[in-house]
Amino acid sequence: MMHFKKYLLTGLLVWVPLAITLWVLQLIIGTMDQISALLPASLRPDSWLLQALEGPFPFLEGSHRIPGFGVILTVVVLLLTGIFATNVLGLRLLLIGEKILNRIPIVRSIYSSVKQVSDTLFSDSGQAFRQALLVRFPHADAWTIAFMTGTPGGEVAAVLEGDYVSVYVPTTPNPTSGYFIMVKKADVIELDMSVDEALKYVISMGVVTPGKTL
Repeated sequence: MMHFKKYLLTGLLVWVPLAITLWVLQLIIGTMDQISALLPASLRPDSWLLQALEGPFPFLEGSHRIPGFGVILTVVVLLLTGIFATNVLGLRLLLIGEKILNRIPIVRSIYSSVKQVSDTLFSDSGQAFRQALLVRFPHADAWTIAFMTGTPGGEVAAVLEGDYVSVYVPTTPNPTSGYFIMVKKADVIELDMSVDEALKYVISMGVVTPGKTL
């Protein structure tokens, strides 16, 4: 199970930033491709390609889906990617791929930002989420689960008066998006639950309660 978790998390670290980057690019390109809707269907390039492929590949004419197959395939791909990424050759190829992505202007900004977030959420060695907290959010009469990420530094620390902590407030059910706020340390409540338990609590919208009582 330890190797299974290791390979699965490694696969997530590889695929999550890449998948979100591709999704954003697809959204941008898809929006621009809407111009082709102004042309008649017979003049659109995608219609030519589909007609050319239907002859040698008749199965493209229909849709064949197996319930649950996509989930199984996703897990297999993540595991194989994790195994590939943990050996020397795979790691070198991934580094080369990242260097290529980081040289493409638009892709570089999207990929680097998403990768930093995914590394924080999924990496076992990451120390960004140090402590599960209760903070008042979005107003003084409401409480939510949050994570301590550190303390303000630099110019921000010089401007703020008092003892403050940096806090990440995740959204439900997708913890990869959220809010970064800085609050007084006296206004937060530290919880005994682990970071994993707190994440499960957030993702399940409060359905999966931690073992310890809040």
